[in-house]
Amino acid sequence: MTQTAAPALRMFIDGRLVAAEGTPLDVLDPATEELAGQVPDATDAQLESAIEAAGRAFTTWSAAPLEERRAVLRSLAAVIREHTDELALLLTAEQGKPLEAAHGELRSALHWCEGIAEMEFPAEEIRDTGTHRIRIRHVPLGVVAGLVPWNVPLALAIWKIAPALLTGNTIVVKPSPFTPLTTLRIGELLAEADAVPAGVLNIVSGGDHIGPKLSEHPGIRKIAFTGSTATGKKVMASAARNLARVTLELGGNDAAIVLPDIDVDTVAEKLFWACFMNTGQVCVAAKRVYVHDDVYDAFARRFAEVAAGVKVGDGRDEGVQLGPLQNRVQYEKVVALIEATAASGARFLVKGDIPDGPGYFVHPTVVDDPADDSDIVRLEPFGPVVPLLRFHDIDEVVERANASEYGLGGSVWSGNPEAAERIATRIETGVVWINEGPRLAPDLPFGGHKTSGLGVENGTAGLLEYTDTQVLWSRTD
Repeated sequence: MTQTAAPALRMFIDGRLVAAEGTPLDVLDPATEELAGQVPDATDAQLESAIEAAGRAFTTWSAAPLEERRAVLRSLAAVIREHTDELALLLTAEQGKPLEAAHGELRSALHWCEGIAEMEFPAEEIRDTGTHRIRIRHVPLGVVAGLVPWNVPLALAIWKIAPALLTGNTIVVKPSPFTPLTTLRIGELLAEADAVPAGVLNIVSGGDHIGPKLSEHPGIRKIAFTGSTATGKKVMASAARNLARVTLELGGNDAAIVLPDIDVDTVAEKLFWACFMNTGQVCVAAKRVYVHDDVYDAFARRFAEVAAGVKVGDGRDEGVQLGPLQNRVQYEKVVALIEATAASGARFLVKGDIPDGPGYFVHPTVVDDPADDSDIVRLEPFGPVVPLLRFHDIDEVVERANASEYGLGGSVWSGNPEAAERIATRIETGVVWINEGPRLAPDLPFGGHKTSGLGVENGTAGLLEYTDTQVLWSRTD
């Protein structure tokens, strides 16, 4: 295991690096519970400074040629690429994911940054009659607040930064207090490289009090938030005070449907990782697995074998496939859910170890066909515990899959892709994958149905959420 001294990082405001005033926040390594770094807890004055800087920069940035905005996104990507090894180690130290997965998140951030930089959102020519010319333009909103969660902190920050900047907005990004280190370090690297015009991108850190202050601030014209449904409702209520736009990517309880014509060994392993990637801390991870009765027993055996064979540990150690849960709050929620499931009398195919510590480790746990009204089925665990559930016919399983307040993602697994697609069209979610785990792309829209969100990220539709519509109606005769 390689571990470096814990850094003390600074915020990036108006093109300058800003240190803590007063006591900094400690960021813990979830694998060791030791100090991973320290960051500023932004004061009201510092937060106001960031918003004001973004407001000043908006006038110039919104008028900048599109190619100039593209170039800044490419410069951001170049800084990330140049410092990938350093950033990956820092990401593992604060988030807990294995080093290979941290590199994967950095690759994803680069892909999004460079992919969004190439996208178009041109004005649309509606009609030119000889007497009238009518066009629709997409104009930037102003200052955007990006509120980023702790599970995929860097990639999801880029999901907000890249479209905001490309469309001519400026942004204040606030990472989770659990995982601010990598994002703040990128701010430091951008300052050193002088890669972003002053005020266009600002990165502030702090406790949970910062998010509400951003979302209710009259200088913020849009809030892009990823997190829980409960917090998303609070963000939306705060935004309503100033009629700020919102894009909310919220919770999920994604159902996977496994048909009897699958190759059991292949699908069981693929679906295991669709459930347990990032230790189950992924909004679109499969969280309920419905398996046809004809193959349930064979599938459950193989799924349990994979679960039992996974190496869990410190993400810096060689061969580790799953790291710890990211923070103690989430760890205690997951442990309590497992204990309550056991107390209910449910059977376990695998009841993973929960070591005493240090570290927030919970080994993969698989529940054997619990009741549909049990908490392990109804709730989003956001951790390494998944129920397998039997079903007998398609109408039944579609009804059960849709019996959730959430509607983020889902998947169907079958040897007949056409039959699987017919089922997929009946699933009430924003995206459904057929014969693979979650995959997303910068040019494809992503958003939830029901209480899983409002609006979309990515794709042209996601870009346009960072703009207002303007009609230019000209008489030309």
